[in-house]
Amino acid sequence: MKALVFLLLLAVVSAKRYDRCELARAMKANGLDGYHGISLANWVCLAKHESDYNTKAINHNTDGSTDYGIFQINNRWWCSNGSFRSANGCKISCNQLLTDNIYQAAQCTKTIVRQQGITAWVAWRRYCRGRDVGSYTAGCGV
Repeated sequence: MKALVFLLLLAVVSAKRYDRCELARAMKANGLDGYHGISLANWVCLAKHESDYNTKAINHNTDGSTDYGIFQINNRWWCSNGSFRSANGCKISCNQLLTDNIYQAAQCTKTIVRQQGITAWVAWRRYCRGRDVGSYTAGCGV
């Protein structure tokens, strides 16, 4: 019985770590390919360097805010975690950004891009901008 409880708890807390092609397909299915002129390869590059393709990634920042999910969306501006004063620009709970289904994260990401562009993400500016990012979707059939 204890082993069953442990396995159930493990299943609840374990994160989905996409492989790059699986994530590229999920991003394409959620309308990110070409969104605001941003290539699918740039989106995959961004996710690689923000969360290492991990849907459950959480990063606590020095200003007291927290970044959530595969795109590391910040609770100061874009989502509400219930304990930090937030503008909640995407009008969602931060927990919705931690699910294995990236639909809500993709929708929030589109909101951010409409308002600030992809340069809102430091990791994209640092690791993807101006670089050949084709390898992020190479061989994925997307």
